[in-house]
Amino acid sequence: MDIKIEKDEVIEDLGIEGLKIIQNKKEFCFGIDSVLLSDFAKNLKKDSIVLDLGTGSGIIATLLCAKTKLKKIYGVEIQKAVSDRAKRSIKLNNLENKFEIIEENIINLQNYFNNDTFDVIVTNPPYKEKSTGIKNINEQKYISRHEVTASLEEFIKISQKLLKSNGEFYMVHRPERLVDIFFYLRKYKLEPKEIQFVKGDIEKEPKLILIKAIKNGKHFLKVKKDYFNN
Repeated sequence: MDIKIEKDEVIEDLGIEGLKIIQNKKEFCFGIDSVLLSDFAKNLKKDSIVLDLGTGSGIIATLLCAKTKLKKIYGVEIQKAVSDRAKRSIKLNNLENKFEIIEENIINLQNYFNNDTFDVIVTNPPYKEKSTGIKNINEQKYISRHEVTASLEEFIKISQKLLKSNGEFYMVHRPERLVDIFFYLRKYKLEPKEIQFVKGDIEKEPKLILIKAIKNGKHFLKVKKDYFNN
């Protein structure tokens, strides 16, 4: 298969079912957070229709294609160069029948899908609020890390609209945003059901948090044992 590889791009072997991802090492690359989220969400039901908000390179969606028996997954990415790279990765992995990229801002998705469409939504959104931190001179990295094109609330709000009742919502984020996350989840009737903190060392504070919520779910939260990523 003739897949074009641009300057500064590399092909990363994902170590599962021969799958690969095209990345540009000078731009934003996927991290362990995306890999952990794909594992956290791997028990989704067979033949699920899934939406990946802010798919980036397509890493989460690609891994879910390998780890689950989903029927179809749509990855939404606003940045043209990034979405193009993800499309080429899809062809590289022969996943055209299962994985589709939509180049769009997540806040406009009701122009593409009806409400109550998806069984599962997964997302690794930008962690930093627009007004916080140092602006990276690389625009792509800045958009990937900061809530420039959509806020945390907008990620959760659109998820509530597009998920079916009792649909599953999976997110990876930073622990310092947990109060905001829970506030917006409750506001939009996505009930937190499971959380898991990710640590690098038992003596250190957690660096990531994995969250599962259910649309219109009952109130009950399970705190799973910490995951140690050494």
